[in-house]
Amino acid sequence: MHSFILRVATRLIFPVLLLFSAFLFFRGHNLPGGGFIGGLVAAAAIMLELVAWGPQQTRLLFPLRFRRLGGLGLLVAILAGLSGLASGQPFLKGIWQTVSLPGLGQQKLGTPLLFDLGVYVVVIGVTVEVMLSLAEEAEWK
Repeated sequence: MHSFILRVATRLIFPVLLLFSAFLFFRGHNLPGGGFIGGLVAAAAIMLELVAWGPQQTRLLFPLRFRRLGGLGLLVAILAGLSGLASGQPFLKGIWQTVSLPGLGQQKLGTPLLFDLGVYVVVIGVTVEVMLSLAEEAEWK
């Protein structure tokens, strides 16, 4: 598709979608949201680029290997689960630490956030890789 309006709108909407994705990600362990839905919104932002620019330009805009990104996210999620076992707790048991963050004060950070990050990255990697592969195959034929 070669729509000038879609391409301009994509450049404006893309950062908003990524910001909304981050909002959903960080909101997720206490309220609805989290790694899965945040990852889907981020993947939708990249899919918007795919529709506006096509698969080759999208691969140039995002030189990541999305298949490897999915594997990395899976590794992060598994490591978050194994941290419970390492501390003598069940697999996926949440382990929390209170840390002082500049400008935010004392915050509780834990392995559930790390697990959500892994899910977030897996969803982005797998969704984008599948859609880009399908778009490249459709364009090839």
